Amino acid sequence: MSLIEIDDVDGGEILSLHQRILSDIREKILSGAWPPGHRIPFEHELTAEYNCSRMTVNKALSQLAKAGLIERRRRSGSFVRQPQSQAAVLELHDIRIEVEALGLPYRYERLERVKRRSNAEDRLLLGLSAAGPVLALEGLHFAGERPFALEERLINLSAVTGASEEEFLDIAPGPWLIGRVPWSEAEHRIRAMAADETIADALDIDANAPCLVVERRTWSAEYPVTHVRFVYPAESHTLVARFTPSQG
Repeated sequence: MSLIEIDDVDGGEILSLHQRILSDIREKILSGAWPPGHRIPFEHELTAEYNCSRMTVNKALSQLAKAGLIERRRRSGSFVRQPQSQAAVLELHDIRIEVEALGLPYRYERLERVKRRSNAEDRLLLGLSAAGPVLALEGLHFAGERPFALEERLINLSAVTGASEEEFLDIAPGPWLIGRVPWSEAEHRIRAMAADETIADALDIDANAPCLVVERRTWSAEYPVTHVRFVYPAESHTLVARFTPSQG
């Protein structure tokens, strides 16, 4: 987070109110009185509380957002910003562990579960040479009250027959698979995208907001196991890779 710098404003009274709003909100955030995800009072509430103009409040909130202390959401107001998470590029990590490392409660919500015969797109994503049964799942991972990542997953039921009867209501499919199916190879693809309306609604972000997309395929021996796509709000997620020079 960057330091907050207070700009010069004509008029001592306006400057004093501006400083006071910045100082009061910043103190509540850094003291933990307002934890990550806490909603900041609306602009009209702050205007009444400090007996000042809405422009003064808006400028203070904009400066807090620029400093990385709060985030402003369309139609929802301003909130204490969640800490930015980091995920290793070369690991098959459990999102629960990632969220809990931020000091936030984790929750998974299954949105859709469809068992079907694979179509052409399914076979392309999984790398299947012939049609077969697949399980298509969609779910949301939460950090506190905020959506953390949208997950869209295909499971090859010919390789993972036990998934056919699993509802994935109490556990996300990722850790379930890691605990039951030994994987021998994985492939990651990472790209950026702008959120369409469906993704924006699911993640509670603006349409066309930048997102980070991580797609992964895994195999067990020569058998494709799963294809998954995670979509994260770009501002709250970082991918990290640590490696050493190759030898020989």
